[in-house]
Amino acid sequence: MWTIPNILTSMRVLLIPVFVVVYFLDWKWAHQVSAFIFWFAAVTDWFDGYLARKLQQSTAFGAFLDPVADKLIVSAALLMIAHTYQDPWITVAAVLLTSREVFVASLREWMAEHGQRDSVKVSFVGKAKTMAQMLALIGLLSELEYFMGFPIYWVTLGKILLLIATVLSVWSMVVYLKAAWVYLVVEPKKHG
Repeated sequence: MWTIPNILTSMRVLLIPVFVVVYFLDWKWAHQVSAFIFWFAAVTDWFDGYLARKLQQSTAFGAFLDPVADKLIVSAALLMIAHTYQDPWITVAAVLLTSREVFVASLREWMAEHGQRDSVKVSFVGKAKTMAQMLALIGLLSELEYFMGFPIYWVTLGKILLLIATVLSVWSMVVYLKAAWVYLVVEPKKHG
């Protein structure tokens, strides 16, 4: 069970409270350090998947924990930016992104129970949404528009990428729902 990929995934789960606590510390660089922790978690997410495939260390525990770790840290980050910016557009995006994650996870679970999990496997649009969302959250968590007096526009880029991630999120949800629709409206026995 304690393969390198599973250790990395477990470490991501353990980083969540650290990430949240650091963000709310009364310290000048707290948000930037928290954004770095989030970036580090995103990188380990890529590495644990890569290593699981490369080292042939895929496990049931890893398959369960990996998406849970992702959803927990992303949900925490979305709540934190909605709290920090108190901008209706960011809040709406955070609600849509979180709702989509719950919907798609539930849809996948339902489809798996009926032997149709491959009908709603991760698509290119879903992967593009994840990339845009991760980059958006890093920029927004960091709150950096300027660094040492130079404009870097991370917050502006974060807002743009959050909008893109939200559009891709809704789009991918519609794609998954369309693929599953026939199984949702017809009795599962007819397809099993």
